[in-house]
Amino acid sequence: MEGIHEALTPISWLSGRWSTKDGHGTYPNISDFKYHEDIEFICIGQPMYNFSSLSKHPEKQTPMHQERGFLRIKPGTNELAFMVSHNFGLTSHEEGTCDVEKKEIVLETVTINRMSFAKPPVVKKFKRIMKLVMPDTLEVTLFMETENTPLSEHLKAVYKKVEG
Repeated sequence: MEGIHEALTPISWLSGRWSTKDGHGTYPNISDFKYHEDIEFICIGQPMYNFSSLSKHPEKQTPMHQERGFLRIKPGTNELAFMVSHNFGLTSHEEGTCDVEKKEIVLETVTINRMSFAKPPVVKKFKRIMKLVMPDTLEVTLFMETENTPLSEHLKAVYKKVEG
């Protein structure tokens, strides 16, 4: 675990770059869609990961969505906080825990802030589940609630670890 803060030991499996070519999006009031995405969890010596994601259209390879943020662990615990800025005009603060044995993280919204001119509908809640299903395979599922739709699965993808 060279280069990773010791507090991140319970979630050290998350470290690095992950990529999917088979992301699937769905939501009650939109057509299903596919996406490619790269996500990255990098430690720079602090008890947190710097996080980034970039999703692209699978055919055109044009950007679809971006996120930047920080996944912080409360040292000596399995408690996590995830602060994320989304390029469509909101920031989310999610908190939750990691199950060390299952290698699973579950986070839920604490607060969401939104810019005054972000397009509707208003996002009210996220639930995010990240699970290591094999040493080189990460599954991420995102649930979303808006002012028009109850909490529903929105995104699901299986990522492969990118070496190097």
